[in-house]
Amino acid sequence: MGIEEVKITAQSPWQNPYCERVIGSIRKDCVNHLVVLNEDHLKRKLSEYFKYYHEDRTHLGLDKDSPLGRPVQEKPETGKVIALPRVGGLHHRYEWRKAA
Repeated sequence: MGIEEVKITAQSPWQNPYCERVIGSIRKDCVNHLVVLNEDHLKRKLSEYFKYYHEDRTHLGLDKDSPLGRPVQEKPETGKVIALPRVGGLHHRYEWRKAA
C-alpha cells in the first residue's frame, strides 16, 4: 500500500491528531465556557466533563452511543422528557420519565 510510519516529536501534542482532538473537545465543550477560580475548581469541572463525555455524550463514531454504552429508552405511553444537568448545567442528558 506504500504507507510508511512517520514518527512525531516527543511531547508535541499538536502533531498527534488523537491528542489534538481530545484537547480541542475539552476546550470547546468545557473550558471555554468557564471562569476558572482555582486549580481545584478546574479539576472538579474537568472530572465532571470526563464523566459526561464517557457516560452521556453521544459519539457519531459509536453509532450515537457513549463510550461506556447506555440502553435505549422506550417512550412511555404517557410521560415527558426531562433534562438532567451535567457539568454544572453546561451540558444535559435527556431521559423519558413516566407520568405520575
